[in-house]
Order: sequence, then structure tokens, then C-alpha cells
Amino acid sequence: MQKPELLKIADGTRITADSLLGQGGQGEVWKATDDGQPVAVKVYHPNTSTPEQKAVLERLVEKGSPAPHFLWPMAMVEDLQSERYGYIMALRDPNFRGLEEFMARRIQPSMRVLLTAGMKLADGFLRLHSKGLCYRDISFANVFFDPKTGEVRICDNDNVDITGAETGGVLGTQRFMAPEVVRREAPPSADTDRYSLAVLLFFLLYGGHPLDGQREANIRCLDVPALERLYGFDPLYIWHPDDASNRPVPDIHDNPIAFRDMYPGTLADLFRRSFTDGLHYPSKRVRESQWRKAFASAINSIWLCGCSAENFYEPTVAAPSGGKRCWSCKKPLVLPPRIKIGDDIVLLNRTTQLFGYHVGQSRDDDTPIAEVVRNPQVPNLFGLRNTTAQAWTLTKPDGSVVDVPAGRAAPILDGNRINFGLKTGEVRV
Repeated sequence: MQKPELLKIADGTRITADSLLGQGGQGEVWKATDDGQPVAVKVYHPNTSTPEQKAVLERLVEKGSPAPHFLWPMAMVEDLQSERYGYIMALRDPNFRGLEEFMARRIQPSMRVLLTAGMKLADGFLRLHSKGLCYRDISFANVFFDPKTGEVRICDNDNVDITGAETGGVLGTQRFMAPEVVRREAPPSADTDRYSLAVLLFFLLYGGHPLDGQREANIRCLDVPALERLYGFDPLYIWHPDDASNRPVPDIHDNPIAFRDMYPGTLADLFRRSFTDGLHYPSKRVRESQWRKAFASAINSIWLCGCSAENFYEPTVAAPSGGKRCWSCKKPLVLPPRIKIGDDIVLLNRTTQLFGYHVGQSRDDDTPIAEVVRNPQVPNLFGLRNTTAQAWTLTKPDGSVVDVPAGRAAPILDGNRINFGLKTGEVRV
């Protein structure tokens, strides 16, 4: 395929196309160089280079990216050879893998990573919707994540448009579309995005579709009429509290069965709301801020067993006789130290990190501000190391005060209070 000759439309700057990254129904994506920096450039096919699509892209470039999670159109380009147009976006780091790979079990991230990805997705779409925009096509194909950290990148943002706009663009991906979109009763909007987001988050945690149960298992041919009935005209949540007729079927829907009781009740309640009232009443769908808060709380409550399995601490849930046991090895769990920061309680496991959002700082910086470390001289003593450039203030139970400079650790001892700057945390052991 011949390399395009690209110019930025705004200022005529030459963009050098280096290699083809991929192509699809809309166009080609090239790795390119812009002012010495590697970028990606999408160039539309002649049949998709419509004035309507160009107007959408120009609007997106003007508005700017709502959050770092999006591979957003940064500038418009034209191909001198064909007069086709396209846009520049950030080049996706190779560490990011598609959610489709996760669903195929080619990668196996931790629960902490999955929960972090869910929190980041909720945060990204919250910021998108706050700009009056909707994504229109939330699905596996458009989301990538780092299997080690949970950071996400949302691509194909040329689908984004003003919420509720009937522009003739994409309606969504089958199985992710809101029921009213499946029935062609409403155009894509922030409300329909919220349904699609709930489906995506359900897949992320439970490994299946929230409406795929006995009804799906009874269908011999999943043709268009069958799909429209399951997901549009007669949808039913697999764990509907008042209707058990669509429960998951063993040996067919094993993932949702296995993971049903794994996560904290706050997340389970949000999924129930999403796929009961939220199925039929768009205004009752779970808001992105609620998802973000619930996922952050679940991350805080990760309870690491000695066998390394991730469990969850729910102080409001009574433990069975004998205390809480690990879901994996079945041994009793030993509660680790905790730190209370504002209304949040964070369990201080050996892998715990604190981020800016824990202490009232920006969510845009993904660099940890603190991490649990082992004392090299006293193996049974752990500390919370300051990974920022600013000193903390540690107040001990006896009232004495010392600084915790950058790179040093505050001992994780009962009653220690750490002032992080905007917020203070108190340790309980």
C-alpha cells in the first residue's frame, strides 16, 4: 500500500508516514512522525471521507481531549495524493492490550488491575459526558488496558458526537447497545453510553454478558431477530431478584457463576440497578461517578491472602463463624493494617499503593504517591514509603512529630497519623 503524503490542515506542516499499523472499514492507520515525535494517523477511505464525518472531527479537535484515557483527534491532516482527510492521535504504547485478548484469556491480570481499569473507564466516560458528548460505540474493540497497571486507552474516538445527535453515525455494537437503541426508539446518547459501560464493566469482572442465561441457551440460532429479542425487546438480567427464569446455565455460563459472590456488595448492587430498572428507564442508570467511587472502594478493600489470592474486606458484612476465609486456599484470612483517609479505608497489603485521588490530588497523574515496603533490617516491620518530591508529616501516638522526606518510609504502626498535604491518614493495626 502506497504511503500517504500528509499535511496538517491547520498550518501545512509535513507529516511523515512511516509504516501501516492497520486498516478497517473506515480507513487506514499509519505510524507517523510529527515534529520528530511518533504519532498515529488515521486516513479515511474515499467512501467514508464524508463532509459530515469531517465536521465531527473538526469539532472534536476544537474541543480537545476530555481525559488522558482517550487517544483523541489532535489535528486534521490531508493526503496530497488522494485529497482524503484524516487526523493525528497519540500512538498507543505496546504495553496496552485489547480487552478482547483478556476475554480470550490470553492475558490474566489481577483483580486489582481489572478494578483499576473499571475505575479509569468510569472516570474517562464521566469526563466525556460532562462535555456534552457521547461515545456511541462502547465495546471490547475500542478499549485497551495495561495488564500490569490497569491504565486504559480508549480509541476510535471519531465515533464521538454530541449526545443525542441524530447524525446517522454508528449505533453501537450488538450486545452492547442499550435496549432502546436496539429497538430504534432513541439515538445514542450519554444515557445509552451508561448502559453500554455497565455491560463492559460486567464483562470485565464476571467474564460474561449480564443478559446471557437460560434464554440464550435455549436459542438454537442466534440470528438478528433472536438477538433483538434478547437485548432489545425482552431483556432480563441473569440475576434478577424477582425472576429466576434467565439464570446462568452451568457448563455454558461458568464465568458469571464462579465470580458472582467474589466482589464487594456495593458493586453487585450497582450491576443489579443497571440491569433491572436501568434496562427500562434510562434516567435510572448508574452514573459514571457512582461506578468510579465503587471501583475505587473495591480497590481499597483488597485483602491479600498469604497464598496471594485477592479477597475483599467489607466491614459492614458480618463474617461467618470462624471468620472470613480465602476463596482460593480456604484458610482463615488475617486482617492487615489499614489507613483511614477521610471517609476511605485502605487495606495496607504488601502490594498496596496510594495515588493522588486518595489524598485529594488530581486523578490525571497515575504515578503512585506512596507504596508499602518492608523494612530491610526488621522483616516483620512494614512502612509506607513517600514516592513524591514533597515531605510528609508523621505524628506518633505520643504526640511527637517528624518529617518523612521523599524516598523515606513512615512506619505502619497503630495510631501513626500521616499528613500527606491535603489530607491526613491514620493507621490502624
